[in-house]
Amino acid sequence: MKKGVLLINLGSPDSTDVQDVKKYLREFLMDPLVLDSPYLVRKFVVEGAILPKRPADSAEAYKKIWWEEGSPLIVLSKRLQKKLQEKLEIPVALGMRYQNPSIKSALQELHDKGVTEVLAIPLYPQYTMSSTETVVVKTNEVQKKYFKNMNLTFLNSFYNRADYIKILAEDIQQKLPKEFDVLLFSYHGIPERHDAKAVKKSKKHPEMNIKTYRDQCFETTELVREALDLPKDKVKVSFQSRLGKDPWIKPYTDYVLNDFPKQGVKNIAVVAPAFVSDCLETLEEIAMGYEELFMENGGEKYTYISCLNDSNAWVDVLVKWSEGWAKQEN
Repeated sequence: MKKGVLLINLGSPDSTDVQDVKKYLREFLMDPLVLDSPYLVRKFVVEGAILPKRPADSAEAYKKIWWEEGSPLIVLSKRLQKKLQEKLEIPVALGMRYQNPSIKSALQELHDKGVTEVLAIPLYPQYTMSSTETVVVKTNEVQKKYFKNMNLTFLNSFYNRADYIKILAEDIQQKLPKEFDVLLFSYHGIPERHDAKAVKKSKKHPEMNIKTYRDQCFETTELVREALDLPKDKVKVSFQSRLGKDPWIKPYTDYVLNDFPKQGVKNIAVVAPAFVSDCLETLEEIAMGYEELFMENGGEKYTYISCLNDSNAWVDVLVKWSEGWAKQEN
């Protein structure tokens, strides 16, 4: 029996070419845990309404943030994997829920090194059906089909774990400007119906202690606020990245940023704790688009606080979690 670690992140197109972006969006949006409509409805919406136009727009957005080495999300995830491997004696592989490197290729890499016990770490602090759950479903699917002799253990969501909160707060503290009116915690949004499904599940399985994504986000925020010793009126929460016409959880980040200057809030810092790695959503939407929106509406200073990425403190926490699991007796 040999143990290994599998890091799993969201994924990215292979390039900024429109066809590569289209391929990525098709896989992402056809995931029934992302767009949770019946298959034929989902197929009609994705193929008929989204894919004819969105890939070209998304490709332009990716071009704004693309690095020489490739997609920032992939590059940062590989750096994280490398640093973690340097500190662990057991093998560490990296897979993406969508596109490359695939979860199958990552499990194959571990299999080729003789690994039979895998700690899978979905790199999402908060649990949702469209993030952690789809990773668990997909990884189990691949394991059962191709690696029947492998056993998987999944790391639970870590949105309120003390060691994670500590390093997140310290990272924010280091990047926070000395003067600011509000620190805005902007989380990835989800449709309200996704949280409604979580509530139904929690009633059927109270022993699972299921919390809505919205509640998880507010808990992360409050724990970090306490760690930073900030007054409550200096910290706000919002949700970005709506898609479609269905109601998403509120308040919406663009609405909040539009209203801030009218309320006298003109110097803000924004952090995105739904992510541990910077990506299109943080680098283009939050760091660029939202700054422009805020300044156009009367804001004066906008500071984007980057994700944990491959910071040494984040690596050390992953080492601690991985070694703690590896030392457990089976």
